[in-house]
Order: sequence, then structure tokens, then C-alpha cells
Amino acid sequence: MRTVTILGSTGSVGCNTVDLVEREPERFAVEALVANKNVTKLAEQARKLRPRFVAVAQEAAYLPLKEALAGSNIEIAAGKDAVVEAARRPADWVMAAIVGAAGLQPTLAAIRRGAIIGLANKETLVCAGALVMDEVTRCRATLVPVDSEHSAVFQVFDFEQRDRVEKIILTASGGPFRTLAREAMAAVTPAQAVAHPNWDMGAKISVDSATMMNKGLEVIEACHLFGMPEDRVDVLVHPQSVIHSMVSYVDGSVLAQLGTPDMRTPISLALGWPTRLGWPGKRLDLAAIGQLTFEAPDPERFPALRLVRDVLRKGGAAPTIMNAANEVAVQAFLDGRIGFLDIVQVVESAVEALGDTPVVALDDILACDAQSRRTAGDLVARITR
Repeated sequence: MRTVTILGSTGSVGCNTVDLVEREPERFAVEALVANKNVTKLAEQARKLRPRFVAVAQEAAYLPLKEALAGSNIEIAAGKDAVVEAARRPADWVMAAIVGAAGLQPTLAAIRRGAIIGLANKETLVCAGALVMDEVTRCRATLVPVDSEHSAVFQVFDFEQRDRVEKIILTASGGPFRTLAREAMAAVTPAQAVAHPNWDMGAKISVDSATMMNKGLEVIEACHLFGMPEDRVDVLVHPQSVIHSMVSYVDGSVLAQLGTPDMRTPISLALGWPTRLGWPGKRLDLAAIGQLTFEAPDPERFPALRLVRDVLRKGGAAPTIMNAANEVAVQAFLDGRIGFLDIVQVVESAVEALGDTPVVALDDILACDAQSRRTAGDLVARITR
């Protein structure tokens, strides 16, 4: 039996992980569940899965959670330290699915005790990729990517012959505005931006997909996960989301992983690693789909991709600054304070203002993250005056 902790259990990835764990109670025992503030969903999950420990990041949610789990004998805690404590508890496998930079410290806590990590929090590697990968090696932890694209690469990447890999090709659906004129994007609403054509995701990730910032963050993540330079990680728009990514080799072979667009497939792979779990999801029917199409991403319509590559070449704190500013800008858009096209403009302005800051340790990364959030907040305020 494998013991499991789910960080971010009430989000989209977390709920899918809970679904898979519930299907095989003889295979998995739950050590801890963590949520931000969704007490109702967390309590429901806890009563089903009977974890030893549950935590909420928002301290104000502690009493409602305690009341909801009264008589359960489950240990309950709240606050940022409690989230890290959950990651430190002795689970064999940890799902790192906390959205945004908030997932960095708990993910590092799980890595430092040598756990198997199902990594769904791409911001961890965007903010602190070199530090995180060094800790994975030092602590003999295992990272199994959960993003569908990185899971696809993971399955067809020859780690023993890395020098024979020509390039990684990350596929992108193109999001809901793939064919929309850039001028028309200025008027899109948050409801339109979160309506992804293929995937069921949370609001923040859906907006990132709509700007294609999400794909840019995945480029950074791929560079760290697979040890590839930025110029050997390509992006290809594939609207059907059937081919989840590809690896091209020096002999001209291109290996791809295909499947239906369902996050339970890459989660299942990570949850069972190194074996594969079965689950009764919809199977891929290529004959019914009929055709698969591809196109290059439009750099004019989606400037986030160009910005990400600039940030990668700049190095230092630039990725951390970009990620933090993007989180602030996306939330401002979801709150109706700025327009859709303002998101990337805010991010780029923050990177230009702060992008030369050096980073050496985790404290440097956290300080840059905080400064970028303040700078991005000021930029948003100027737009909304």
C-alpha cells in the first residue's frame, strides 16, 4: 500500500487525484489533505478518505473546518506552516497541486525528505528551477510531472541518451482565442477566458492558457525537468489536444504520446509510478476524431511566448519576477480591474523594472517574488485609476 498526501486537494488536479485514490482503497492510504480555504470540499474529502492530517492555508478557515470534522479524530491545522507540515509528513507519494508560487515551499519540503512527487505545480520550477532540481538530486527524490505535456515528454524521453535528443515539442491547444483577432481580445471577459475548449481547469490556469503564458511557463519547466536549453524546446499549436507532446531525436525519429484530454491519465501515471494504474476513462478513438491539425503559434496574438523566452535568456530572478507579476495580473483580470491584453503588458513591465535582480538562495527567490507582486500591484493600480 502506498501512502499519499495531496497538496491542493480541492482544486481541479486535486479532485481528480482524490477520484483515482478513491477507486483503489486497497492500494492507497491517505496521510494528509491540504486546501486553501474550501472547507466544505476538504471536509467532504476527509470524511471519505480518512487522512491522518488536514490543513487549510487560510487561518480563518480553521474553526469552520474543525466544526465540519468534529468527532473524526483527524488532526487539523491552518496557516502556511501547517501546509508545509503536511508536506513533511511521512507519505510515500505527494501530489504537488497548489496553484502558483504558494506551492514552492511545501513542494521543497516533500522533496527534502526524498518522496515521490507528482508535480502539477509548474510555478515551483519556474520560480526556483535550479534550486529545486539540485534538491531533487541531493535528497534522492523523484519528480514525476503531471502536466499533460510534461507527462507526455517524460514517457518518451530517453534519459540515458539525453545527447541523442534533438528537441522537445510541447503541444498547445491555442486556448479559446486561438483564431480571435488581437484587437478583439481587448474586450474579452473573464468568463470567456476561463472557458477552455478542451480541458477542465481552474480559473488561473485557464486564463494562462488563453494568453498562452501557461505554455511559456511549461517551456521553462521543460528546460529544468529534462535538462534542455531554451532553443531546443519548441511549441506547436494542436487544437485537438490528442498529441500531448513529442520528442525529436537526432536520427529523425519523433516519438509522441497520445490520449484523450483528461487529466486523470497523467495523474494516474504519476500516482502509480513506476507501474501504470488502470482506470475506466474514455479511450482514444482516432477514427472518430478523423484528423489532427497543427500550426505555429502566432507571436503577435500571443506575446507571452516571446516574453518567456526573453526571460529564460535573461536568467537570474527574471522567471520568478515574471511568474509573480503574472499571478497578480491574472487575478486583477479575473476581478475585472484590468483588460485581457493588460495581463502580459503588466508582466513585461514588471520584468523590465526588476529583471536584473540576482538570486542565490530560497530567501532571494521569496524576496523577489514579494517585490514583483508589489510592483505588479502598482502597475495594475495605474491602469485602474
